[in-house]
Amino acid sequence: MKYLFFILSFFALASAANADEVEICFNFGCNAHAKVEYNDEALAKVGRLLVEAPDATAEREALSFAVAWMYFYAGQQTPIWRDKPGNYDDSEYLDGRMDCIDHSTNTTAFLKLLETRGMLRHHSVLDPVRRGTFLTVHWAARIAERDNPQGQYSVDTWFFEPGRPAAVFPLRDWLRGAKPSLR
Repeated sequence: MKYLFFILSFFALASAANADEVEICFNFGCNAHAKVEYNDEALAKVGRLLVEAPDATAEREALSFAVAWMYFYAGQQTPIWRDKPGNYDDSEYLDGRMDCIDHSTNTTAFLKLLETRGMLRHHSVLDPVRRGTFLTVHWAARIAERDNPQGQYSVDTWFFEPGRPAAVFPLRDWLRGAKPSLR
């Protein structure tokens, strides 16, 4: 029995060693933080979405779904599953709600993990981007095409519940106020 404990402990440690941790934030303005683990199996699921993308356009579409999956998985480990689209329907649950600062920070962290793992072949991850002034400020994650650094895009998850595909817009359109159709 004593040996069984050591064997199980070894496999648990080996499994944890193969996990990547991402720190996410929530509760508006990144007031709360939590670690989310993505093991090799979980990341392989995301990688399968991206590996088939033959060009930058296809990779952006795949990224929209990859980020959704990463949020869904994070919601299984943290209270962010309670988040509602936008900022105004979150009053029922205070713990787990996210504003655009939380969303842009988390999406950027997810994208950086994918980039570090070599899963982004056509894009690089940049710092989050802001549009608007004072009361109308909105943030989103940002990527750029590797072969065309001027080809920048916003990756915006704030409009949706966690686990829904991200809205990806050419940066110039997003800066002018583009938002997804919410039908």
